[in-house]
Order: sequence, then structure tokens, then C-alpha cells
Amino acid sequence: MQRYSLLDLSSVPEGATTADALNNTVALAQAAERAGYHRYWLAEHHNMAGIASAATAVVIGRVAAATEKMRIGAGGIMLPNHAPLIVAEQFGTLATLYGDRIDLGLGRAPGTDHATARALRRHMAPEDGFPQDVQELMAYLGDMPENAPVRAIPGAGTHVPVWILGSSLYGAQLAAHLGLPYAFASHFAPAMLEQALAVYRSSFQPSEALSEPYAMITVGVCAAETDAKAQFLRSSQVLAFARLISGTPGKLPLPTKDLNAQVPSAILAQVNQALSCAAVGSPDTVKSQLAEIIEKYQPDELLVTGMIHDHQTRVQSFDIVALILSQMQTEDNLENRQ
Repeated sequence: MQRYSLLDLSSVPEGATTADALNNTVALAQAAERAGYHRYWLAEHHNMAGIASAATAVVIGRVAAATEKMRIGAGGIMLPNHAPLIVAEQFGTLATLYGDRIDLGLGRAPGTDHATARALRRHMAPEDGFPQDVQELMAYLGDMPENAPVRAIPGAGTHVPVWILGSSLYGAQLAAHLGLPYAFASHFAPAMLEQALAVYRSSFQPSEALSEPYAMITVGVCAAETDAKAQFLRSSQVLAFARLISGTPGKLPLPTKDLNAQVPSAILAQVNQALSCAAVGSPDTVKSQLAEIIEKYQPDELLVTGMIHDHQTRVQSFDIVALILSQMQTEDNLENRQ
């Protein structure tokens, strides 16, 4: 593991507003920079009362303005929702304003329900144009000739780094074919993680963007003084995910001491499986669980994420995780020198 980074979903807790959530995102980003996180990513979701980052490029701009050195980006932009030119202009503008600190992760899913996807795109094309859209977008961000009939201004020549995101073999194959870095959404869909990484690494084709494969995996985290407290704090996210897959999404709930009383056993089992790529507990427990994940999957970079109802407690959790990961890096470096 070369680096560790943070994915923020700008969660809106029960009893709070979207303004509160966006202010919390800025404060968390500043704390993450102090704690040593390499990059800070935000994700596109729509029509979800519990997530405030729908206008992802706008939020990225606010976070970039409030930080100094940490990379800021999208994990990701759901490209089927947008024209590639618009995305190139948005992220070209961000790169023009904030220099070489901006990342652009691209996803193939709409990031919402079918009705909202229709409202976003107006026309639902049956064919899959994602690979072509990715290449078109990359061309707009590259060195296009001055006399090109269509150029992204700002955007052309900024060479904003593009990542492919995914939770299946599709994204792994595309990232390998295009020679791009790859991020796997193992924090909510871990089933194909091992296979996707194997496909990506074995079929990677070097490109101008990247000479060798670079894989990042996402891990849910929740760290506290004790295992019991961490499990209690994490119950907010478990309950929110259970409500989402049950068709009753909402804001991030208060934590509960008895999930079994609020979530049917079959749904809870499904949620626990979906959120199983995680490290939850005391610092010692989290370190042990993270070490096991890193040893098994050998990621080049770890992207951690987690929802906790209380903002300051969430900041403290990510501070603990950053300290653990920094210590693990130091230990690895010492071992490599011996």
C-alpha cells in the first residue's frame, strides 16, 4: 500500500440539513489533510435525502478551495448522466483553478433510481456507450489541436487524471484496456473484488497515462475507543443501508444498540455481506482488520469511507484510521529496508 485516501459521501444525519452536511464535508476535508490523507473524493448520487453531494463538481470546488495540498476529486462522476464535454469543462475549470490536485473518477451506473436517471438524461439509450464516452472525455482533456471543431475551454491540455470505477469485471477490463488506474467499490459490493483485481492486473496495457497497473480498493471504517463503541456508531450506516435496499431510504439515522429489533434478519444478513469489506472496532482491532485486507488484496492505495451520525465523532474515527495507516506504512518501510 503506497497511499491512503478518504471517500466522503456527504451524509446528511437525521436532525440536520444539507447545508450542515456540506459544511461537515469541508471541515472533514480539512481534518483529513491535517491527518495525512493523500486524496479526498466525493461521489455523485441523486434524489437521496441522506447524501448532499449531487452537484459533485461544485462540492469538489468548495473542498479544493478550503484545502491546500491534498488531491481532491470525484469517486465518482456517473458518466451516463452527462455529456463528456460538460464533464471536461467542469473538471478542466477545477484544474485551472486549483492546479494539479484534481482527480476524475468515472462510473458507469446512474447513481440513482430509474425514474431519476430518466429525469437526468431525458433520453434513455439502450446501448452502452460508456467506453466511447470515456475516450471522448479524455480527448477533451488532452492536447487537442487549436483548430479542432469542438474543444473543452477550460479543459483542453489540463490532462486531469482519469480513473475507472467499478464493482464488477466490466470496469476492470475497461481500465486495463485503456491503461488507466482502477478503483473498486468494495465498501458496498465486495463480491467480485478479488477476481476484478486479478483481471485488471493480468490484462493491463500500458498507456501514456500509466505504465503499470494501479489499483485502489475502498474499505468501510469505523474506529473508536472500544470494539463495542465502534459497532454502536457503525449501526447508523448499517441501518441506513438496510432502509435503502428495503426501498425506504432517508437521512443517516441515529445509532442503535439493537439492530435486530429494527431490521429483519434476512435484510441484516444482506447488509452485513454488502458491507463486509470493513475495519470496525478499537485501534488494535481496526489495525488487525486493515492488515488482513491489505495482505489479501495488495492494493496500491486504500480508500477508506464511513458514515457516523455525529460529525466530530466521525472526524475522530478518520483521525484514528489515519494514524493506524501511517504506522503501518512506517512498519512496512522498516521491514523493506532490512
